[in-house]
Amino acid sequence: MTETMPDFELRPLKDSDRSEYALLVHSSFNSWYWRKGWCNDYFRCPPEDAAIFYDIYNDLTPASSVAAIDRKTGVIMGACFYHPREYHVSLGIMSVHPSFCGLGVGKALVNYIIDFARQKGYKSIRLVGSAINMDSFSLYNKSGFVPQKTYHDMVIQVPAGGISGTVPGIERVRDARVDDAHAMGEIEFEVSGIKRLQDYLYLVENRRGLFGVKVLENPEGRLDGFMGSIKHPALNMIGPGVARTEEGAAALIRASLQRFRNESVLTVVPMDCLKLVSRMYAWKARNVETHLCQVWGEFKPFNGVSIPSFLPETG
Repeated sequence: MTETMPDFELRPLKDSDRSEYALLVHSSFNSWYWRKGWCNDYFRCPPEDAAIFYDIYNDLTPASSVAAIDRKTGVIMGACFYHPREYHVSLGIMSVHPSFCGLGVGKALVNYIIDFARQKGYKSIRLVGSAINMDSFSLYNKSGFVPQKTYHDMVIQVPAGGISGTVPGIERVRDARVDDAHAMGEIEFEVSGIKRLQDYLYLVENRRGLFGVKVLENPEGRLDGFMGSIKHPALNMIGPGVARTEEGAAALIRASLQRFRNESVLTVVPMDCLKLVSRMYAWKARNVETHLCQVWGEFKPFNGVSIPSFLPETG
């Protein structure tokens, strides 16, 4: 007897979906890593803590999400947020429920976002995706996304006393202010070719009390870089950030690490930044995965150091 393929519709996520979306994200990631034998739990928090992904993504771009809903049961089969910005669309974390893998859900979600970008006149979609999940890599590659940058996923266990020693330029690092947002946009456009003013304001205003943001001033008082970070049971992560030099990026990361004393924190570091990578190893960082910056459409090579993140998402 031939099994009938599920019939689904696409629609934006609603606030009433928040708990189910959290369970979807939690179960899809934990199931995939468990099947590969790499770890028992990608998320070591309760499923309800993963609702922070819905909260932050929805704060940033309300209603910019797409979910595949089983027409018979009403179950969320898969979902993805996307973020239209000044020059690009960021494609967010793609989650497909383990029970519905291989049924075309992910392809439908990606095609929806590509169609949105085309209709709105965007020339670029960016994402940061796993280089070791061949299913997701193939999905994006078949849809026209091209890998442009390779990253180490590096985890540091920060000692209770913080990271010892110093790095050049750290004396020029300070906490960001709201009036830094415009300059943050200018330097990210210079380094990465994108700009997202609403994201910078969201990070610095920090209404949820989760974020820290550091900026690096040069001797003339202009910004040479910035670095965000998030501290939450579902994710401790340094990023997003950019810097003109590896030395500047090291100073920003070093200052940001002090938030995470006696905790582990993830940072995604460009593999070709050898000095920065060596610095991370000196701080006892360990490699846990590899990610790729993948781009659909136009792309200008980076002109400096770009550190992506998952909350908020950046390409």
